[in-house]
Amino acid sequence: MGLPEGFRWGVATAAYQIEGAVDEDGRGPSTWDTFAHTPGRVRDGHTGDIACDHYHRWPEDVALMAGLGVGSYRFSIAWPRVQPSGRGPVNPKGLDFYDRLVDGLLAAGIAPAATLYHWDLPQPLEDAGGWMSRDTAYRFAEFSYLAAERLTDRVEMWITLNEPVVVMAYGYAFGVYAPGRTLMLGALPAAHHQLLGHGLAVNALRGRGAREIGLTNHYSPAWAATPDDQPAADAFDTFMNRLFTDPVLLGRYPDVMADASFVRPEDLPVIATPIDFLGVNYYQPTRLKNPAEGPLPFDITDITEYPTTGMGWPIVPEAFLSLLRSLHSRYSLPPLYITENGCSFPDEIGADGTVDDSSRIEFLDAHIKAMRTAIDEGIDIRGYYAWSLLDNFEWSEGYHPRFGLVHVDYKTQKRTPKRSYAWYRDLITPSP
Repeated sequence: MGLPEGFRWGVATAAYQIEGAVDEDGRGPSTWDTFAHTPGRVRDGHTGDIACDHYHRWPEDVALMAGLGVGSYRFSIAWPRVQPSGRGPVNPKGLDFYDRLVDGLLAAGIAPAATLYHWDLPQPLEDAGGWMSRDTAYRFAEFSYLAAERLTDRVEMWITLNEPVVVMAYGYAFGVYAPGRTLMLGALPAAHHQLLGHGLAVNALRGRGAREIGLTNHYSPAWAATPDDQPAADAFDTFMNRLFTDPVLLGRYPDVMADASFVRPEDLPVIATPIDFLGVNYYQPTRLKNPAEGPLPFDITDITEYPTTGMGWPIVPEAFLSLLRSLHSRYSLPPLYITENGCSFPDEIGADGTVDDSSRIEFLDAHIKAMRTAIDEGIDIRGYYAWSLLDNFEWSEGYHPRFGLVHVDYKTQKRTPKRSYAWYRDLITPSP
């Protein structure tokens, strides 16, 4: 069985990870600007101040995508560019940038896919409570409306949130990502307010004529270390895989949120507003054991019997297939898009000027084959976006991990397509 008609092959990026130009054309500070400039938060003190300088070099990057032959590009719109304070009037120059980018993509025959929130919350909103505050959900809906008002005539595919579980867990519970708060289970309001913002944004986008709207979640299959550790795996599965999907697709929360005082009766119908697709980000499975102590109902333990990426993540393409099967069996799914899948390795330019990243080719090939198996089994998957087009700022790890199909020399900003770039181009090029 072949791929569905109109299947979208693409690449993905995120604003703070590639744009740079953090203080140009009226952009305000985000939580990641603040976090990265706080000593000790990001490895080696790296920041996204310049990143890949995509804000100035986007024509070159669009040309790279055109050479790659992708049919779609998933990017994110930086909220602090559009509303520097997170509320109030739009910053015209901020939206002008995305106007130029979208027009450039369309001229190159590449369909833009816009993500509205990829973790760069305007700092003034965080100062007022961030995602722990219900008001942020309403501010997000306003921002969504403003972005859509400018771009829905040319952008068909819209993603409200990227990986809200990471924002809740890494940003508000554990403090390893911006905004760096350590609330542990007290971070659950940040889950609900993101989802409420998602539902409100879906309605705002529809009000501006958006045609294809979805949510992107991060999923990781939960493996019990032993049969006795199944309660830990079930708890992790609830927090990682169900908390941000059950309310959207089933209209109810898992039991962990059953008595939450911050969930109002009128919220769940908003959160469950129908979506046109579900975005799936997959990188690795997670092995769990029952906790010896501490506030969480699970401890994470290493998976050692598989090869690993440069970040030490286990490479298990069959877990990707099992994830797709479990989503298909658990929910009455809308169409799926694989909105992120990729790997980091310590890629270097060789003496001959090329980057031989054969390990990345093997990773992508195995995971794309797993996706094709899922499609053959009847799971409705409409597209695949490799993470990422470019090496970029990888959050708290700074510029050390390299996920790109294109190598970036951060001192000179020279782009060098890797072997995986040519492999992916050949894979997705239609047969004559």
